[in-house]
Amino acid sequence: MTARGRLRVLLGAAHGVGTTCAMLEEGRRLRDEGRDVVIAAAQAHSRSATDPGAWGLDVVPEAAGRLDTDAVLTRRPDVALVDELAAADPPGSRHLRRWEDVEDLLAGGVDVISTLTIDRVESLSEVAWAITGVPPGGTVPDAVLRAADAVEVVDLAPAALQARLAAGLIGDPRSGGRAFQLDSLIALRELTLMWVADDADQELRRYRDRHGAARSRQIRERVVVALGDEGSAPSLLRRAARLVSGSAGAGPIGVHVSGQRNRPLEDPPALRRLAERLGGSLHEVVGDDVPGAIIDFARSVDATQIVVATAGRGPVGRVLRPGVGEQVARRASGIDVHLVTGSGEATGPLPRPTGALGGVRRLAGFTLAIVAGPLLTWLLVAGPAASSVAVVALAFQLLVVVVALAGGIWPALCSAVGLGVALDYFFTPPLHTFSIHSASHLITVVLSVAIAALVSLIVDRAARQTRAARRSAAESQLLQSASGRVLGGQDAVRALVDQIRESFGMTRARLIRDGEEVASSSAALAGTASGRARAGQWRRSSLPVGEGARLELDGPALDESGQKLLPVITAQLATALDRADLSRAAASGKVRTALLSSLGHDLRRPLASATAAVTGLRSAAGELTGTDRAELLETAAESLSALSGLIEDLVDVRRLETGALAVTMAAVDVEDVIGDALDEAGAGPDQVSLDVEPDLPVLGADAALLRRVLVNLLTNALRHSPGGVELSARRAGGTGVVSEGEDVGDVVELSVADHGPGIDPGRRAEIFMPFQRLGDDDNTTGLGLGLALSKGFVEGMGGTLEPEDTPGGGLTMVVSLHRWPGEDG
Repeated sequence: MTARGRLRVLLGAAHGVGTTCAMLEEGRRLRDEGRDVVIAAAQAHSRSATDPGAWGLDVVPEAAGRLDTDAVLTRRPDVALVDELAAADPPGSRHLRRWEDVEDLLAGGVDVISTLTIDRVESLSEVAWAITGVPPGGTVPDAVLRAADAVEVVDLAPAALQARLAAGLIGDPRSGGRAFQLDSLIALRELTLMWVADDADQELRRYRDRHGAARSRQIRERVVVALGDEGSAPSLLRRAARLVSGSAGAGPIGVHVSGQRNRPLEDPPALRRLAERLGGSLHEVVGDDVPGAIIDFARSVDATQIVVATAGRGPVGRVLRPGVGEQVARRASGIDVHLVTGSGEATGPLPRPTGALGGVRRLAGFTLAIVAGPLLTWLLVAGPAASSVAVVALAFQLLVVVVALAGGIWPALCSAVGLGVALDYFFTPPLHTFSIHSASHLITVVLSVAIAALVSLIVDRAARQTRAARRSAAESQLLQSASGRVLGGQDAVRALVDQIRESFGMTRARLIRDGEEVASSSAALAGTASGRARAGQWRRSSLPVGEGARLELDGPALDESGQKLLPVITAQLATALDRADLSRAAASGKVRTALLSSLGHDLRRPLASATAAVTGLRSAAGELTGTDRAELLETAAESLSALSGLIEDLVDVRRLETGALAVTMAAVDVEDVIGDALDEAGAGPDQVSLDVEPDLPVLGADAALLRRVLVNLLTNALRHSPGGVELSARRAGGTGVVSEGEDVGDVVELSVADHGPGIDPGRRAEIFMPFQRLGDDDNTTGLGLGLALSKGFVEGMGGTLEPEDTPGGGLTMVVSLHRWPGEDG
């Protein structure tokens, strides 16, 4: 399988800052380092300095005015230089945009260096248009740019850029609108730096999530967009993206709450694609308290702002019937809320799962019954209708219907009974007594109360059915989304665990199989969780998932509907687990195939050499000189030694997998083990530079295993960095693995740094897998077990082995080990 290439994007604030020159200069530097570099697409921009032919680099000619991806892939260079990432391909091309051609190159294993200006970033194109007055033309989706392995800013002060323009070093600016005015250049530069700062913030969040680091105060803005009945969801996402671009935030995080009063989103897949193109994401949660669910979700993603649409209404309407936006603004303490004008808002407090109508509505119904009942009775007694019992009964029935609509069955029943008593006491002869002498009056009172009760029951039943229907629609949409995630492929298990936590309002969800955590998802809701725990609503539950796995949930108790829905989604989770197992089995089959292929190659070479040497000794024993005999014996010994090493590595891998590796811990002197490793690796001072801190403590390690680790690391580094490597040993400066109650001085770091091509950060976990040789085109370098064994050996000694970037380029492998117990450091 071909390793995916790496993408570097040189980002500039405007044309003329030097992105093309920087790309060509980097290409020439890489060529001088020995890498195969070609120019796949570059524009001269009407300047000799950016003429591709002036840089002495190989050029793959364009085909019909477009990037010729087939020719580049046939040429298979190490690095391809592609100018103008957002350029449009001519009609009839395979793709519409050049960034799609670049995706083909990356998939083919070619590294790409490309250029882009900030006005071509999709989420910022309209902002840049407003600044410069120039339509943006083709754009690059934010998701493509954020997926790049590196985004580097090519910066130039606005005044210097104007000086370049005056000197004629920039192409014809007459079509540039206001683009080269000083204020426009300053604004574009600010926009560029803010986007890159946000990209760094996202990288920091990924690092914290990966390593469980504590979260500090928010540095960048993070905006949650509440999508519902109010306004247009695509419009809201775009408005939030513009808000984010103006405040240096991440892409908009859309959330839709499926509940009784919220309709399902229209075309969720299209909205999800739009959110991702704007650099954000879209999430679905289930809840009847829509404002509360929005706020809880915002806190779970550390949002600093919430954007929610609200229908225009007067101050009386906002007080009597507050919408979702007003409720979010009132309840979201510590989070800024932006209310934007929408239409068609579903207003009113939202019901709880335990009843058809919420507590606030029921309270309003009782209040209306208590206040309006006596008031209507007084008006009827004082008015001319007091003499007509039928008129009074109809008026009282009308009031009961109003109370039922406002507060449900119980306020309406209480109102019906109270008004029935008032009808008897104030309007039925004899007055001011509870006696009824006329049978017709008695029938009127009884029928009035009965009709009011029936109307109340009908209203309540309709409300319950409406709630059930909308809840069913929300659950169906959730199941559809879960099924889509299962079929979506990569990392479906983790995505489903995240969705379960979000949808059911949990603070934490963990999928555990055979005692090990497979996936987990947590929300930063400590304050909310503790408050509900005190209210007795918080609990921990565990559900089986397939065979041998279980899902642990920390959060509020599920209602009856949630208890029925959750097992269905866990069944989807079990399916995703099975798919992941099948994928791993397929990968394991590929590994076994690679192992057999490697074994056939790597065992054949030493066996052939040893066989040839022994055959030569036997067949021409009498004709060989002493020197010839010694050389053949040395060849046989080296080949058999290499064969023994391969077999020993395979046996050690099996021991690591079964936990049968014998580790003999003892006090080990750092300098002694380094010297032994250098001798065994055959590395002299011209190849390895040493930097050993004086007075290092004695380590607790297995000397033989530690020596093999260092030999493996040195051999690997020298193979990728012929110019030499650095081997250092020092006390940990806070980056080592330090246990609680242990000083950093108790940990010693042994570092082997090379200056080779390095490893993509996204693929660093792969280098510790058996039979992996990332970056090695030479198949004669062994089975690829060195780093897998080294990591297992170090962890067996209670330490860690971690890859880091070498300053200036390359890879540094850091071994962290603890001091020998009882040794005074």
